[in-house]
This record gives sequence, C-alpha cells and structure tokens, in this order.
Amino acid sequence: MGPLQPIKRFAGWAGSRVIRPGLYSQHDRFMVTPMQTPPANPFNLRAIDAIDTHTGGEPTRIVFAGGPDLGQGPMLQRMHSLRRDADWLRTALILEPRGSAWIVGALLQPSCDPDCAAGVIFFNNRGYIGMCGHGLIGVVAALAYRGRIQPGTHRFETVVGEVTATLHDDQSVSIKNVASYRWREQVSVQVPGEGTVCGDIAYGGNWFFLVDTPGVDPAELESLSARCRRIHAALRDQGIVGADGSEIDHIELFGPPSDPQLADGRNFVLCPGGEYDRSPCGTGTSAKLACLAAAGKLQVGEVWRQESIIGSVFAGRYTPAPQGPVEHAVIPTITGRAFVTAETRFVLDPQDPLRLGIPTIKDAAAE
Repeated sequence: MGPLQPIKRFAGWAGSRVIRPGLYSQHDRFMVTPMQTPPANPFNLRAIDAIDTHTGGEPTRIVFAGGPDLGQGPMLQRMHSLRRDADWLRTALILEPRGSAWIVGALLQPSCDPDCAAGVIFFNNRGYIGMCGHGLIGVVAALAYRGRIQPGTHRFETVVGEVTATLHDDQSVSIKNVASYRWREQVSVQVPGEGTVCGDIAYGGNWFFLVDTPGVDPAELESLSARCRRIHAALRDQGIVGADGSEIDHIELFGPPSDPQLADGRNFVLCPGGEYDRSPCGTGTSAKLACLAAAGKLQVGEVWRQESIIGSVFAGRYTPAPQGPVEHAVIPTITGRAFVTAETRFVLDPQDPLRLGIPTIKDAAAE
C-alpha cells in the first residue's frame, strides 16, 4: 500500500471530544457520517474507530470507521477489494502488537440492500472468512451498545449471503444463518501417527471436518490443537475438499458435555489461523446441526445446546432449507450473547515501522 493518509470519515468531532453521530437512517440502514472539522493532525496519523466484544469467550473487533473505501458492490466483491488493495487494515488490527491470533475482525459496510442494517466482512490473522457466527453476535452487541439498533430482527449482508439476527430484550442474539448441509458422511483420512480418522464434511458458512471423539478436555488444549492440525494437513495433502473444491479449513472435534443438564455436546474447533475457538463456534454449530438433521438425530425445532471447550454454550435449532444446495439442507438459528469489552480509537503512525502489524514467521518466510 502507499503512504497512509489521514482519515476522511470518522465518528465525528466536537472540539477535542469524540462524539457519536447517528450512523443509521430512519430505516436503521448503516451509513457512515462525514466527520466535522477534526483537531489538527500534525503527524498525519490514521485513526480507526472500533469496538471489541467477546461472544462466549471468543473476541471480535468491529471496525466502525477509518477503513478504506471499498466501493458500492456486494460484500463478496468488496472483500476481494479489501484483500487485494487494503489488506493493511486486517494486519494492522489483528496481528501483534494491536491484535492476536484468536481475534476475529469485522469491517462494517453500507449494504447494497437498503433493508439490511449493515454489510460486514470478517477476517482473522490468516485471511478472510465468509461468515462468522460468534462475530455477527458481537456485531449486533456493538451496534446495540452504540444505540444504532434496538431489540428486534435485523438483516445483514455477508460475503456468503444475507443473514438475519434478532436482538432480544435480554440482550441475547439469535442468528438465522445461511443454508447449511452435510456434504459427505464419514469420510476417511489417513492421519500420520494416528491412522484412519473418519469424519463428516459439512458447511455452516465455513467448511468443517467434524470428528466424534470420546471427550474434549480443557486440560488437553495442546494435544487437541496438535491433533486438529494433523487432520487438517492430512485433508489438504490427500486432496479432500468441500463442494466445488473448497478448502476444509475448520476442524471440529465432538465429545460429551461436561454436564448433560446444561448442554448436549461439547466441541473443540481449530480455526484457520491455528487458534482454537473459545466459543462454541456459530458456523461450527450450524454444521453440527446439519449433520444431526441429515442423520435423523435432531428434529425440526428441537434445541441442541452446544458447549465450547471453555464451557460457554450456544443454543441451536433448525428449519428445513426451502431451496437448499443438497437434500437435507437446513437453516440454522444459533442463540448466544456477546459483551462489549473495549471502545478504541486505534492510531496508525506513518513513522511506526510496525504500524501494519508484525508478520508471522510463516508470513515472513513466504515473502
């Protein structure tokens, strides 16, 4: 990218005090409000307005203003523009020193659909994500925190399609996800040091390989992560992919819950960035619901309570997809809650050699 320039749009200024102008029209449509005259900026700094949340322990960093101009196309087109022309936003906010491997970013955008509350592009330390369940719950919590939305049902445009979110009076959020489905049942993969491992390939907004296991113990995080990495590498090396050759970039292990009174199953999810999901994983729970539905183990409207490796719980249920990509496709609804943890004005100083983040060892080696 070229030299960083001062932002042309931000939350708004009143003297030296940051204020929050309305980002929404009377129809609650996401709109970026041009800022008033800002204080003098002699250092040519770039500022990024963001809110941090966590959903069941998994953090999300939501960018409200200060990002690049991505045009007016659909979110998929804008994601490609972001990746091609402005990946600095992702690296600056998600890589160290500002970020970490387990943070998911969410860039808010005006939607192409005037009936949508906002568009959103998700990303992490390795790249871009089509959909993120815990992240969208965090987005809803952040918008509610800033008074942009009220309890009720709101539509969001994502890279993989339109998603509906309902903010309840108790501040919990229900996400009506994209059509999810089991693509292949009990696929065998040869894993070095382990032998044959069987799992289902399913889509819940991202591609998953779901493996049943006797148990997932929080005391065994390192071994669980290592096993998932081996499975992921084996899938890649053996050419096992999702529909249309899509990479299976999430590995999900399932075992019994810590307390059957509180949950129906417990999972451990290794994300594409190499970190495990602290939450039960919204898209992973969607993939699980699709597998249970295809196997006849969960009926329409029946609730499945999914526990994460740290003990947080999402509640999931489904309805049949009216025009699913395959037979037994479902529309999952995932309910959880997010909490705001920080409201931050990130500063990118052109004189800072690490303003765009510290590349990982793997990234640096590839350059």
